[in-house]
Amino acid sequence: MKTACILATLAASATAFAPSSLKAVKTSSLDAYPTLNGWTADPTAFCADLPGSIAPFGEFDPLGFTKDASVKDIKRLREAEITHGRVGMIAALGFLVGENFHPLWGGVISGDAISHLAQIQNIAPLFIAGLTGVIGALELTRASKGWASPFEALWTLNDDYYPGDIGFDPLGLKPTDPAEYAAMQTKELSNGRLGMLAAAGMMAQELVTRAPLFNNYVSEAAYNAAQGQIYGGQ
Repeated sequence: MKTACILATLAASATAFAPSSLKAVKTSSLDAYPTLNGWTADPTAFCADLPGSIAPFGEFDPLGFTKDASVKDIKRLREAEITHGRVGMIAALGFLVGENFHPLWGGVISGDAISHLAQIQNIAPLFIAGLTGVIGALELTRASKGWASPFEALWTLNDDYYPGDIGFDPLGLKPTDPAEYAAMQTKELSNGRLGMLAAAGMMAQELVTRAPLFNNYVSEAAYNAAQGQIYGGQ
């Protein structure tokens, strides 16, 4: 009887290392993460299996930001990427529109786009204060939606928050199908990455040239006046 008990104990211990048990452990590990918009974090996959890998680069992370990163860190990095991508798209569009169509303040705002806020500050400082307040309110709303309280954990997104999904969808474009949502997320990321590169390029060009992107669309008199007002004839 004693020998039978020992054998039974050894057999039970051996089954803990069987392939079926390993599979069960892996499944329970995935089950530890909530499914958000059809995505369940996989710590063993690139970028925790978030969408965004596109050809021809594929799993592009040459600096290793996501290597050995936790799911929480990967979510935080994705939140930063998609937020900056949205800002980059708006900024790139603002450069193109703002330098060619600026009816506010009597049309006196002119010249390169990187100087527009400085010009508005001189003309309507209260507008800049209000704009800062609006941006701060939007950021607080985003933080309250997706981020854990700093008194509980720093730089951490809520477990039930999908990076970038702040619930703002006035046109009802968000797909309900997980595959379609992942495809739309990849498209947004791709355009956001392009927007960041475009905005950075536009700012660099104007910092060097001190001129609008498409100077041919600005009259020489208006351009010279703006240059003298902003840069003092430098």
